[in-house]
Amino acid sequence: MRVGLTGGIGAGKSTVSDILRELGAVVVDSDLLAREVVAPGTPGLAQVVDAFGPEVLAPDGTMDRAKVGAIVFADPDQRRRLEGIVWPLVHEAGAALAAAAGPEGLVVHDIPLLVESGQQSDFDAVVVVDVPVETQVERLVRDRGWTEADARARIDAQATREQRLAAATHVVDNTGSLDDLRRRVADVVEELRS
Repeated sequence: MRVGLTGGIGAGKSTVSDILRELGAVVVDSDLLAREVVAPGTPGLAQVVDAFGPEVLAPDGTMDRAKVGAIVFADPDQRRRLEGIVWPLVHEAGAALAAAAGPEGLVVHDIPLLVESGQQSDFDAVVVVDVPVETQVERLVRDRGWTEADARARIDAQATREQRLAAATHVVDNTGSLDDLRRRVADVVEELRS
């Protein structure tokens, strides 16, 4: 079964991914793949430099994510330009990992921008990790040290909570304790496997 996993920034999707791995799912992590496809020496990084200029490189030759973020979160056209480079590469790498899991495996594609990229119909099920926007803001300020304005700008650059929930076949509420979250994820896995 192919499952898409998504959630707004600060919702706790990475924690849910970790729990899914513990429960035996093969997790294809798009965030990780997005970093790998623009690693030094890759065609992806060369395309990003061609598109945005050499100033997006850090001194060690890696992509300076803060500089790229400042460009793409301030300009929707630039964000689409970056997505046009990175998403096809991530999709290709993810497909290879999923194929290696075999036909009986529970393969979960961890895709932060699943709804934004219109991929929900590519999956047998879509799991959305959900919290209120104010909880997202609070976590981003507390855990990442962002200003409230930066947190809201990142949230506003993503699909709305309502858009994600409309795409969901399963919703994981992450407003409780870690134990509550583990129980809910285990319930979802049981539902997906039955």
